[in-house]
Amino acid sequence: MQSKEKIIDLRSDTVTKPTPAMRKAMAEAEVGDDVYGEDPSINRLQAIAAEMTGKEASIFATSGTQSNLLALLSHCERGDEYIAGQQAHAYAKKG
Repeated sequence: MQSKEKIIDLRSDTVTKPTPAMRKAMAEAEVGDDVYGEDPSINRLQAIAAEMTGKEASIFATSGTQSNLLALLSHCERGDEYIAGQQAHAYAKKG
């Protein structure tokens, strides 16, 4: 028997499509420039994440790719090489 519950697939930013309620919430959301710290939704989200993890602050990354880049840049200097397996999300094969 198949469940009537809709599955939320978090593998990628684009796999799960927003529901009408989600679209309505996005359209009605108070917005601001995140670069200048003026987006109240992002500010609340980051404050909640920092509190939940017991950290001084947090940062919102808009995608898994951006999150991976932030992680790499926090451990490596620009121009450094890093080793990743062939199945790693950030793996890039030359030529």
